[in-house]
Amino acid sequence: MTVNEQPVIGYDAKRAFCNRTGLGNYSRGVIAATARSGLTTVLYTPRSRGAFQHYFDSCPGVAVRTPRGFWRLLPSLWRSLGWAQRSGRDGVRIYHGLSHELPLGLPCGMRSVVTMHDLIVWRYPQWFSPIDVAIHRRKQRHACRVADLVVAISEQTKRDLVEIMGVPEKKIRVVYQTCENIFWEWDVKKAQQRVAEIKAKYGLPERYVICVGTIEERKNQLCAIRAMDNLPADVGLVIVGRPRGDYGKLVTREAGERVRILSDAAFDDFPALYAGAVASVYLSRFEGFGIPVLESMCCDTPVVTSNLSSMPEAGGDAALYAAPDDVDAVAEHLLRLCTDEAFRSQCVEKGRVQRELFAPSKVAADMLAVYRSLIF
Repeated sequence: MTVNEQPVIGYDAKRAFCNRTGLGNYSRGVIAATARSGLTTVLYTPRSRGAFQHYFDSCPGVAVRTPRGFWRLLPSLWRSLGWAQRSGRDGVRIYHGLSHELPLGLPCGMRSVVTMHDLIVWRYPQWFSPIDVAIHRRKQRHACRVADLVVAISEQTKRDLVEIMGVPEKKIRVVYQTCENIFWEWDVKKAQQRVAEIKAKYGLPERYVICVGTIEERKNQLCAIRAMDNLPADVGLVIVGRPRGDYGKLVTREAGERVRILSDAAFDDFPALYAGAVASVYLSRFEGFGIPVLESMCCDTPVVTSNLSSMPEAGGDAALYAAPDDVDAVAEHLLRLCTDEAFRSQCVEKGRVQRELFAPSKVAADMLAVYRSLIF
C-alpha cells in the first residue's frame, strides 16, 4: 500500500444502528466523519433495521454487512466470529471496535483499534449488577490486550486505562469525540421560529434551564432540582431523559411544579430544546467525556457542569464548574446566567471557540491519523 492509498476500515456497527444515545451517537459520529473524509468503510452489524437503517445512505464508500444463511440464527455469535469470514473479501485492513470490545478471532494480519469511553465499571461497580461488572470487565480487558491501539475519548479515560487496567501509555491515543451533525448544522440565527415551535410542542415555559441525560444516580439530576429554589420564579427546569431504576422514581417524585420531565423527546428536537434554554446544567459524578456539554455549546447555550473527571476537558474555559453536590454553587452559577445577559453572552462566545476542538473534521483527521499509523 502506498502513502496515497486509503485503508479499508471495518467497524463494529451494532450500536450505530441500534442505540439512540450514548455509544450509538459516538459510533454514528465516527463512522460518518471518517467515511466523509474519503475512507472506504464496511459496517458489520447483527441487524440494520430501525430508526438508523438509512443513516449512512448519504456517506460515500459505505457498505453494510449483516448475517446471512446459518448466521441469521445466531446474530450475537456472528458479531463475535462470523463477520471475519466476510471481512477478507471486503478487503478490510483495520477493524475498529467502537464501544469497549473487540470480537474473538480477528483474522491474521488485520490490525485492530478499540475505543474505550470510560472505566466506570471499574471505578464504581456499585452502579451495576455483579453479572454486568463481570461481563464488561472481561470484554474490556480482552479488547485492550489484543488491540494494536486503544483510543481513549479523553485524557481522563487515558489516565484510567494506565492506572486501573495497566494499559501501556504508548499504546493509547486520545481522540476526542464529536456530537451528532444536527448540532453542528444548527443555525442559531434562524432558530427563533423553531424554538417557539418546540416550546409549544412540549408546553415549556418561556425561560428554563435544561438538563439532558438518562435519569440515574450517576447523572445526579436531584442537585439541579434543588438548585431551582434559588432561581427566579419564572425559570423552570426541563429534564430530558428516561427515568431508570429507583433513582429515576425518586427524581420523578421530587420534581415539583417548576420541573418538566421529557422522557420521550424526539432526538431531532434536541438542538431546539437546548437553544431555547437560558442555560444547560450537567452535574454528572463521572463521565468519559460528557457529550451534553458539547451539544450545549453547539447550540449557543451556556453550561454549568461538574468539576470532576472529563467535564473540564469538554467545557474548557467556556463552562462554569461546581462540585456535583454543591447546590449553592450550582444555583449561584445558574442565577448569574439567568440575570446577567452580558456575562451570559461572554460564555456563549467562549463556547463557540471551545466547541471547535471537537468539530467533526478535526475528529476525522485525528482518527485517520490513528488508522494510518497502523498501516504505514
